[in-house]
Amino acid sequence: PGLRREARPGPLRASSERYNRFMFRYLLACSVACVGLLAQKPSFDVEALLKLKRLAEPQVSPDGKTVAFTVSTTDLEKNTRPRQIWVVPVEGGEPRQITREGNNERPRWAPDSRKIAFISSRGGVPQVWHMDLDGGNAKPITSLANGASGVLFTGDGKNLVFTSEVYPDCADEACNKARLEAENTNAVKARVYTTLLYRHWNQWQGARRRHLFVVPVEGGKPADLTPGNRDVPPFSLGGGDDYAVAPDGQEVCYVMNAEAELAASTNSDLYVVTITGGEAKKITANLGADNGPVYSPDGKYIAYRAQFRAGYESDRWRLVVMERAGVRNNTQTEGLDRSVGSITWSPDSNRIFFTVEDRGRTAVQMMAATGGGARVIISGASTVDDVQFTPDGKIMIYTEQTGARPADLYRVSYGGGTASRLTQLNTADLERYGLPSFEEFWVEGAERTRVHSLLLKPHGFQEGQKYPVLFLIHGGPQGAWHENFNWRWNPQVFAAAGFVVVMPNPRGSTGYGQRYTDEINADWGGKVYDDIMAVVDHVSALPYADAGRMAAAGGSYGGYMANWILGHSGRFRALVSHAGVFDLRSMAGETEELWFPMWEFRGLPWDNPDVYSRWSPSYYVKDFKTPTLAIHGELDYRVPVGQGLQLFTALQMQKVPSKLLLFPDEGHWIQKPLNSVLWY
Repeated sequence: PGLRREARPGPLRASSERYNRFMFRYLLACSVACVGLLAQKPSFDVEALLKLKRLAEPQVSPDGKTVAFTVSTTDLEKNTRPRQIWVVPVEGGEPRQITREGNNERPRWAPDSRKIAFISSRGGVPQVWHMDLDGGNAKPITSLANGASGVLFTGDGKNLVFTSEVYPDCADEACNKARLEAENTNAVKARVYTTLLYRHWNQWQGARRRHLFVVPVEGGKPADLTPGNRDVPPFSLGGGDDYAVAPDGQEVCYVMNAEAELAASTNSDLYVVTITGGEAKKITANLGADNGPVYSPDGKYIAYRAQFRAGYESDRWRLVVMERAGVRNNTQTEGLDRSVGSITWSPDSNRIFFTVEDRGRTAVQMMAATGGGARVIISGASTVDDVQFTPDGKIMIYTEQTGARPADLYRVSYGGGTASRLTQLNTADLERYGLPSFEEFWVEGAERTRVHSLLLKPHGFQEGQKYPVLFLIHGGPQGAWHENFNWRWNPQVFAAAGFVVVMPNPRGSTGYGQRYTDEINADWGGKVYDDIMAVVDHVSALPYADAGRMAAAGGSYGGYMANWILGHSGRFRALVSHAGVFDLRSMAGETEELWFPMWEFRGLPWDNPDVYSRWSPSYYVKDFKTPTLAIHGELDYRVPVGQGLQLFTALQMQKVPSKLLLFPDEGHWIQKPLNSVLWY
């Protein structure tokens, strides 16, 4: 009884201790998992995408103090995307919204920086308005039955130049108003045509034509500067407004296509007319496209872009500078094997700044107005545009975006230094999602040519896991995937759904030299297909890619390639063909821009039938086996809806699992917010 024996654990006690240790480890693991779940970013889905703000149309005030720009947001309840005007100081500060009523866009500064002209729908039909810098004292300048768009101040501040659609045979606004009312109330909606290009993109050609007008700043009767049966400017192949006003306010330069057969011609030229109207003068004679005129600040030059090969919409865009006094043209970028984008003059008129697409990025280069070598000013893993300067030339303002963030405004000293952001409209929202950055890789494609691709890993990517792969095939076909924030085919949304997203830039892509772009001509399913499959081979071998779960999706030419893959490969578990070309022969007879098939396939089907039959996916229907989603807009006149219907019919008759998604109120692109939600 006086001795204490060491207690030995019995069976029950030992079991309890093991249980406690187990529970400790279990609860610890649970707590770690819970912390991980709490720290995990929310999924960036289409609803998250549509909540972001879209910045566009920046304009630096002539006094160099303020930048005006537009911001569009998405209203899902109303199924609209309203746009409003904002301002931000060039020196930095909080951006302010200065319009709220209606839809307001295209801010343009008066030369004294005291007024802003803009286009507003607050009165119903869009009209030209102007307002004070804080948005106050807003007043309409025009009240046209057909509305107005594209406003510009003249350099002397006395007039406003804008565009409006009118009936060419009407002599005044009363006639236009009466004709419009008669057209809208007529129960007969039949159309009659005797020429081609009777419809374009998503609209049928009517009796109205777009013309340039001028109106005094204080208001009055607008004067038609470009009367006649032509659209001025015509639909653009890219390059800005396609009209500009001389610095002294006395001349307007504009683009017009005067060819007899508009459907088969890309031959737009530059014309000039005095601000008071009268006979216009043609100042270019190039057989390809000329567009995007920009006057130098001293008024001595007009810079513009030109394509030299007639009928080829994807020819290289050169920078051309015209001396107005002698009407002499100097091609400035003949030695640059890249296309020139937007153009900006330095305030002293001695230098020209222009954007250049290069290997999935867009950089800014500069050269002397008199020619010589070009120098890179801004480059990196981004897309840069909208370059402007303060009047002293010391500060450069521009927009920049990447694959992980939409466009914001930046400022940088022209003498060098670090750029600073003037706007951060989406920073708070984007920080919630932690969007991954694009990666890139190169592979050897057809004929041992290097092929560039962008890649996005799934959100929450973890080493050691395998993920399904989605290959996105771009349209054009002369186009490219870029380091930018794509609103219609947003890779971040697809990555958030769990995919490794791969964006190849195969043969035909732009930004890799003109020969690389040209090598898809008359070879739609050849080298480009081999390039894409070389990318597929590379990605299939990646340790995190599940080669047994791969899909491919594309729009326009990308849809064509999905259709081509249907008949030539069984490597994909599913395909998506959006607005895809299915039958080349019927496509040539249904589409509107006939210069396109005439160039791509060396003529029309009756001129070169072998090329059409060789590269048409419809000839390989018997080999279709992959489950496919076909998507089409019924207002698509670029790739008419019949192409999607034929594809779906072929899939169904071949007993291939397939689905058809039709949008009766959309064209080539799905743009309405609620339709976009369904599309994603």
